[in-house]
Amino acid sequence: MKLSKHIETNVLHAGIEPDPSTGAIMTPIFQTSTYVQSAPGVHQGYEYGRTQNPTRDVLQKNIAALELMKYGLCFSTGMGAIDACIKLLSPGDEVIATNDLYGGSYRIFTTIFAKMGIKFHFVDMSEAENVRALTNENTKMIWIETPTNPLLRIIDIEAVAAIGHEVKALVVVDNTFSSPYLQNPVLWGADIVMHSATKYINGHSDVVMGILCINDSDLHQRLAFIQNTCGATPGPQDCFLVLRGIKTLHIRMQRHCENGRAVAEFLQQHPKVDLVYWPGFESHPNHHIAAKQMRDFGGMISFTLKGDSMDDAIQLLKNTSLFALAESLGGVESLIGHPASMTHGSIPREERLKNGLKDSLIRLSVGIEHIDDLIEDLRNAIN
Repeated sequence: MKLSKHIETNVLHAGIEPDPSTGAIMTPIFQTSTYVQSAPGVHQGYEYGRTQNPTRDVLQKNIAALELMKYGLCFSTGMGAIDACIKLLSPGDEVIATNDLYGGSYRIFTTIFAKMGIKFHFVDMSEAENVRALTNENTKMIWIETPTNPLLRIIDIEAVAAIGHEVKALVVVDNTFSSPYLQNPVLWGADIVMHSATKYINGHSDVVMGILCINDSDLHQRLAFIQNTCGATPGPQDCFLVLRGIKTLHIRMQRHCENGRAVAEFLQQHPKVDLVYWPGFESHPNHHIAAKQMRDFGGMISFTLKGDSMDDAIQLLKNTSLFALAESLGGVESLIGHPASMTHGSIPREERLKNGLKDSLIRLSVGIEHIDDLIEDLRNAIN
């Protein structure tokens, strides 16, 4: 199918064809570990389940199309996708990463790959020139999250990518918080786009998966080699479920954005709420950049209460009923979390505080329930 200029059409059709053997409109689940060969090395394009799977192939084509890129690679988890990216590097190489990022990313960088001779610099990328100050001949990768997790900081992908490319560094953008519905980093200079597909891509809190999208054929081959060799590949059932989830991505994201705006405005006006982090506010730092590179501002919100009391924050977390206290984000149901003890607990406290992540910070993943019910739940919890 020729790609449409509208993502609403591409989520349903890009890279997807009816099954040629049956005409099934839904991609079948090819639940097989191996494939019969007519002679040694003579087969129909598939040899072994870790290396290739038809269900996975369709998902990889679909997500690549949504990110306006040529190639997609699926991994068993988002961390598997991150792991593959860093395995492109060698001892002595350096990575510049945003200092406000997912705790699992920080953990794998500092506890696994730093011991292998890769040096990581963490810096506030809200000002692109902060990146330039750290670049040198050993800089091989720039790691961007925007909006960041959990402070929703906005990074100018175009400006940071230009600085990275001056020293021939690969620019990787973790696009998990936005999804391709809200943002396509390749338009602003990204070489690799990464997703925890567990979140908005799948959208139903029933699959764990990671995805990389790439344009360069050589880079794709290198990453595909790592994918096959290291083996962090998803099963066909999970690929089927993510394909199913993608079909409603545009509808879900519209509601996430609508509800996110209403919740952010409610929190901003509440007398017991102090700071609200949401990039849709004109007062949000780098809002103008978000307005440039995003199509809307999403359903992720963080906030603190007046008095900055850890006890009050914990009590609020216990008081909600619709907002479920749980890890993760991006599902159809609303979630509430405490980054300091949950998603970012692996980052040392002094590092969290230095980067502005207070112990009292609360993070919301606003779902697609009726907005009146969500606001009432938060009002009751805060009061």
